[in-house]
Amino acid sequence: MTDLLTPTASVDDEALDAYSETVIAVAEHIVPSVASLQVATRGREGAGSAVVLAADGYLLTSAHVVAGAERGTAIFADWRETPFELVGRDPLSDLAVLRARASGLPQVDLGNAEALRVGQLVVAVGNPHGFAGSVTAGVVSALGRSLPSGGRVVENVIQTDAALNPGNSGGALVDSRSRLVGINTALAGIGLGLAVPINATTLDIVATLMRDGRVRRAYLGVVGGSRPLSPRRAEELGQQNGVGVIDVTSGSPAERAGLRPTDTILGVDGAATESTSDLQRLMTAASIGRTLGLLVLRDDRVVHVEVVPTELT
Repeated sequence: MTDLLTPTASVDDEALDAYSETVIAVAEHIVPSVASLQVATRGREGAGSAVVLAADGYLLTSAHVVAGAERGTAIFADWRETPFELVGRDPLSDLAVLRARASGLPQVDLGNAEALRVGQLVVAVGNPHGFAGSVTAGVVSALGRSLPSGGRVVENVIQTDAALNPGNSGGALVDSRSRLVGINTALAGIGLGLAVPINATTLDIVATLMRDGRVRRAYLGVVGGSRPLSPRRAEELGQQNGVGVIDVTSGSPAERAGLRPTDTILGVDGAATESTSDLQRLMTAASIGRTLGLLVLRDDRVVHVEVVPTELT
């Protein structure tokens, strides 16, 4: 019986060794690039994590970690302590950029969360409960989740079963090649962690925070969600869904433009909108104060509506 079990055990051991070696390699590469943050707001001390974006001291963290704070202390894996200042914070993406008074920091390699697949190995590095350089591993449990933040919704959030705890927020979520694919942002339950993805959209936000210290967004004043189109309309328009308007905020640009709660927004200035994330991506600073043409499905008729977004405050 022992002889029959030996080959299987050997295969299992080899698989476990390969998994362990991958996590070990990632940990050795990433831990030096993750700092523990100490911040004080309204007389209360808080903690979190941050990731080294650039060797000259730029760090990336979660906006809620530094809410109400302009400065604090970053502690690195080699126990270097250095003060940091807030460069810019964007509650609507839950991202913030800091500048530490340090140089020669080991910056992370950036990945692309759009390439992630459900079931893929990911490693989370942070400082839960103040335990610096803590490493947990798991898989991508789901993609495209939504996370309420600052009155809006952060779209395409990564869900993982890598263990997260208070203090992990702002830390790194990396793939098996040690590339940063997310910033850990929330613990939604046991075995249920969420991370803001690193992709073209969030990197644009980071660049804007580094340059301007804030992100300007256009505001329409609609509450909605993805709404499927009829097969006939889908074939006619070349899209499967639109953004169904559920509510229109009083006094908003949407109300002034005559949008109705039963409308379905199909596109903005020729760009199709099949989800709220599509609509949000189009509400950039360039749209503030500019007349936009909306393609709207209303009472089974396609109509054109003009709207002038204001700045979201």
